[in-house]
Formats: sequence, structure tokens, C-alpha cells
Amino acid sequence: MAMVSYSMHTVVVLLAVLFVPIHCSKPPNASQEHTLLEIQHLLYYPAVLRSWNNATDFCNTVQSSSVTVVCYDDVVTQLHIINSDKAPPLPKDFSIEALFAALVKLPSLKVLKLVSLGLWGQLPATISHLSSLEILNISSNHFTGTIQPAITSLTDLQSLVLDDNNFTGWIPARVGFLSRLSVLSLKNNLLNGPLPESLGSLVDLRVLGLSHNNLSGQVPDLHRLRNLQVLELEDNSLGPEFPRVTDRIISIVLRDNKFTAGLPEELHSFYQLKRLDIALNRFMGPFPTSILSLPSITYIDIEGNRFTGMLFEDLACNPALEFIDLSANLLTGKLPSCLVSSKARNVVYDGNCLTTNNGNEIKSQNPISFCSNQALAVGIIPRHHKTGKSSKVALALALAGGIIGGILLLGVAFLIFRQVHGKKAVKTQPPVPENASASYTSKLLSDARYVTRAMKLATLGIPPYRTFSLEELEEATNGFHTSTFIGEGSHGQMYRGQLRDGSFVAIQCLKMKRNHNTQRFTRHIELISKLRHQHLVSAIGHCFEFYLDDASVSRLFLVFEYAPNGTLRDWISGKNSGRSLSWSQRVAAAIGIVKGIQFLHSGIVPRLFSSNLKITDVLLDQNFAAKISCYNLSLVDQNIQKDGVHTKGNRIGKTTIVKDHPEKVDVYDFGVILLEIISGKPLCTQKEIESVKQHFQTRITAEDSAIKDIVDPVIRDACSDQSLTTMVEICCRCLVNDPLERPSVEDMLWNMQFAAQVQDAWHSSEGSPVSSSQRAMIQQ
Repeated sequence: MAMVSYSMHTVVVLLAVLFVPIHCSKPPNASQEHTLLEIQHLLYYPAVLRSWNNATDFCNTVQSSSVTVVCYDDVVTQLHIINSDKAPPLPKDFSIEALFAALVKLPSLKVLKLVSLGLWGQLPATISHLSSLEILNISSNHFTGTIQPAITSLTDLQSLVLDDNNFTGWIPARVGFLSRLSVLSLKNNLLNGPLPESLGSLVDLRVLGLSHNNLSGQVPDLHRLRNLQVLELEDNSLGPEFPRVTDRIISIVLRDNKFTAGLPEELHSFYQLKRLDIALNRFMGPFPTSILSLPSITYIDIEGNRFTGMLFEDLACNPALEFIDLSANLLTGKLPSCLVSSKARNVVYDGNCLTTNNGNEIKSQNPISFCSNQALAVGIIPRHHKTGKSSKVALALALAGGIIGGILLLGVAFLIFRQVHGKKAVKTQPPVPENASASYTSKLLSDARYVTRAMKLATLGIPPYRTFSLEELEEATNGFHTSTFIGEGSHGQMYRGQLRDGSFVAIQCLKMKRNHNTQRFTRHIELISKLRHQHLVSAIGHCFEFYLDDASVSRLFLVFEYAPNGTLRDWISGKNSGRSLSWSQRVAAAIGIVKGIQFLHSGIVPRLFSSNLKITDVLLDQNFAAKISCYNLSLVDQNIQKDGVHTKGNRIGKTTIVKDHPEKVDVYDFGVILLEIISGKPLCTQKEIESVKQHFQTRITAEDSAIKDIVDPVIRDACSDQSLTTMVEICCRCLVNDPLERPSVEDMLWNMQFAAQVQDAWHSSEGSPVSSSQRAMIQQ
């Protein structure tokens, strides 16, 4: 019996010994490592995951801003895969369902960030299986369809970011079930319908971002959200009442909606409010001037509303106030001294009925009668109006104005209906002829009040214009060391500098004669400081250096934003390590140039005409957006006349443009730029320009023309015939000898946008050729 017991014990020990090596030979968490490699495969091996392989120890890899895997007890709890630029949609055989089926195999995930990876399709209902999620960020992809209601079952979710996708439909009504939500951001989608009332129950919510959608209706009551700090609802159709929020709010952005009522009285008690942007709505009633002195306020924009009231010189302002736009309202009185005296502030107040401190009218203002009449027309009775007969007259005017306004609205609705239905045929219609540009001109005129939006610093990420000290500029350039020298123009040398805050700038040094003084440059510097557009290189400051003996200006330094990617020619000719812009990028650059020209021609007063614009004057910023760096503001030879027209001799073929049509000079110069964009050949002489021009014209008129023979071979197979033909045709029209036969700027813009549109359609059509150069995004 003892022998049997001993034998049984031996067998057990032997089995245990055999089991141990078998168990230890299997690495821990092999299944989740396999899952991560499967995710890499399902994402088509993006560059940011290039280092992943079978030998990767995922729980001990070095984290970066692009890829992060975080483990707890060897279990993956965080997965971040982030591209710096938005990627195009993944191939057609990509499966979003398969991707989320793999993600579900990581059930302990608390943080999931899949940003700018080209994901597309509808968000699968299987997302509800990731029940541990606390942070979900799938922004900058190509998701479509409605926001999956199953997402509201993730009750531990604290941050939900779905920005920059193509989600449609309504926001799920059960979003209130996400009771722990702190951040809800759904910006830049195609969402519509009213906001769910359940938003008002998210008591932990700190950030609510719903900008740039098609949402409509009244904003739910948010006064219970005591932690709400940021409310961003820009570019929707929300209204009419101002949202009800608490006095702990820090930023309110309601611009470009349909709010029509007055501002709430409690606004004066929002002591933490820093940013208030309610521009381009229909607010009416008295403007509460107490907002100017809120203790935390730094940014106010009420442009394009119907605010009334009188401003006074002695109104108080918060010393930290950096930007205020009061333009296009019905304000009267005098601009407060606290806004005039501070040079650090950017103050815009055009289109009101304000006067100077001595009572004189300001050129950019309307007569006082205009504001009074407009106030009556919308039913706002100024304080000085008496009751009785006067109020009856005002009521009658308001009723009459309402009837007339209704008739006008019907007419506008009919025109909009025709315009919208007309646009549906854009993809199949050929480019419109020159005489059709009148319809676009009327559109531009109707949008004239938006011109000042391009001059707003915050929207462009450009610091306010200021005066620099010479010591700052010397420090930024290491004493203007030769290593910082980047080129020399007709009027001065250009240096690259780095300011104390780490930002890079371009500094132009202009040497002056002794007969120049600061007063001669005041007008030009003032105009330069206001040129703010996404397709212009903006000036951000200046500095004077003086002669010691007579205090006259010896040198003028102009400080501009820095465009790190050099000139457009460099990226057309392939000077940047052989890399070149794709056809779509070239069309986009051309569109940007025309938009910059359009702004100089019609977006500012006085108008500016470049009159010798060259491709080397077009720079590319960090996002490869085209920016015009030369807009004919001559600070040296003083060739600008009172009307802003530069009449110095300019090349337009073999003629010199007359003063009556200076804009046609820029049209010709843009045509030369197009020649180089299309052909890929640097054109440095008039003879070369004429030769390529004749080649283009011959090919475009020939019946059996092989038009692709004239395009840059680098991108020849990557452009559609219709897109290329459109660009070549508008190029040839820009270069005709008779200036009056050249197209308008609006006509050029329309044709190039059409070229971009048909190119995009060609790319997305089934079976369209896609070259390797198109797939490769230009790396900075």
C-alpha cells in the first residue's frame, strides 16, 4: 500500500515538473501583443507604427507624441496612435468593423486615441464593448453616418472627442447618460437638428465644443453645469436666446449663428470670463458697457449685430483687454479713452455712428441718423425717445419694416433657392465665361462686412502688431550674424530670427537716407499692421534706428511672420531634395494666391496692386499654404498715390498698363506664375515666358492636342484632363495682350476652384490612377 502511495506521488511530481516548462514557455500577454500587431495590419502599417514587430515589448516601449502604449500589471490600458497631419481615407478594403473587433480584445482600455489615421465608415456598435473607456478621441478621420447611440453606454467616459469627421444626424438624446463626461467636442462635422436637453444634466462638463456644424434651435439650459468653462458653438443656426450658463464660464463663442435677443443682465457678474465672441448674429438692444471692465476679460467681438447705446470717453476698461471689435453695430457717442490710449490693444469700431473726442465724425462711421433709423426699424427705441405719439410712430415704423423685411426675405430665399440648385450642376458644367463673373461680384459685395474677419489676429494665430527694440532684433539674429541671412531684395536684406518666446520671424533691414523721418512712414506702417489674411505674409512689428546727430532714421526694420517652407518655385522645381508639390497641392497654392490678390484688390481701403508679382514672392508656411510676401507697399520710393494705385512702369507683355485698370497687371503676373506651376519650368526672362505661353496656346487650340505633354512630368499622371485643361485655359486668358480681355479675379478663382473640384472627384472615382508621388504627403 505504501509502494502504491509512493508511486502516485512520483507521478504527480513528474507531471508538475513537465507542466512548469510548458507553462513558462508561453510569454505573458501574448494575446494582446498579437492584437496590437493585428491593429497595425488593419491600419495598413502607418509610418508611426513602423517600429512594431514580433519582438516588440509593447509595455516597455518608449512613449512619444505619436505612439503611446501604457500598461498596468502587463495589461494594456492606454493606446494612442496619432498622425500629425490628417491622412487620406484608407483603401477601399479597409474594415472599421474589423478594427474595432480587434480593439475589443483589449477590454481593459481606459484611453483610446486614434487621430488622423484615415479611418472611414460608420462607428460600429461594438464600441459599447469597450466598457472601461474613460477617454475616446477619434478626431481628424473620415467617419460618416450618425453618432452610434451605443456610445452612450460607456458610462465611465470622461472625454469624448469626435472633431473633424463627417458625422451626420442628431446628437444622441441619451448623451446625458454619460454622467462623468468632462469634455464633449464634436466640432467640424455635419451634425444637424436641435441640441438634446440632456446636455443640461452633465454636471461635470467643463468643455462643450459643437462649432462648425448645422445645429439649430435653442441651446438647452446649462445653468446647472457649475464646472462649465468653455462653450464653443460657432457657425451653426442656433438661437434665438443667449445660452443660460453660470458665472464660472471662461470662454463663450457664439459667432455666426441666429441669436437675436439681448444679452442677459447677469453677464456683468461673469468675473472669470476671458473671451466673449458673439459676432455675426442678430443680437439687438443696449450693449452692456460693463463687459469692458470685467476683471478677467481679454477678448470681445460683437461685430455684425444690432447693438445700440451710447459710449462715453470715461468708460472703464480692463487693462488686460487685448482685442475688441465693436464694428457694424448701431453704437453712438465717443470711443472710450481707455481703448484709444493703449497701443497694445487691437480695437476695431468701423460701421457705427461714433464721433471723435472733439465731436467730429470719423470717416469709417455712419451719420448718427443712420443708427437712430436702424434702431427704430428693428423695434429698438432709444432712451431719449418719448412715449405717446412717438412710440406709436416707432411701432408703426417697426411694423412697416417687418412687412417690408418679410417681402425682402422671401425674395432672398428665392434667390438662395436658385443659387443652391444651380450649384448642384457644378461638377458637370464647364467653366463659366468671363461675363458670368458678375454674379460672383454681387456675392462678394454682400459679404463685404466680413472683410474685417480676415484682419482678426486670433483666427490666424498671428501675434498683435507691436514696436520692437533694436536689442530684441539683435538678440533674435545673434547680432545679425551671417548665418541668419536668408536673402536680399530690391530695398533691403532679410534675416531669420528667433524671438524670446521661441517663435521664428523674418526681419527686413532697410537703409534710409538722412532726409527720411518717422512721419513719412507712419501711413504705410499703419496699413501694413492691418494687413491680416491667411494668404498674405503678415507684418508683426517694426523698429527704427536713428542717426545720433540729427535723430533722423538710419535704418528701418520690418518684422514679418516666418514661412518655413521657402518659395513656391522651390517646391515646383524640386530644389527641396527633389521633392515637388502634387497637382492638387499646386492647384491649392494657385487658389491661395488668387485669394490673396482678391483681398488686396477689394478687401482693404486703399486698394493695393502688386504690379510685378513673381513666383518667388509666394512663400509656403508650415502647412504649405501659399502666402504673398510682396504686396507693393513701397516704404522707400514713395510711389503710392492717394488712391492706392502704383503707377510706376510695369511689365504686362509689351505694354504698360494704364491707371484705369491696374488690377489687370496682377492678372498677367498671376498667369506667368501659372505657367510655371503647370510646366514645372523656372521662367526667368520675358523670352522664356513668351515661348512657354505660345506652347500652351498652341496645344489648347489644337483639335488633337495632347495637352498633358505640356505639364510637369513629375505630376503628369496625377492630374485629370479636365482639371488640367481648366487651368491651362485660364492661364492663357490671363496672358492675352489686351488687358481688358483678361479675366477678373473672381473669374480666375471660380475656374481654379472648379479645377480643384473635378480633380478631387477624379481621385475619388473608381479605378482612377494614383501615383506613388500622390500618396506620399510632403513632410516638413
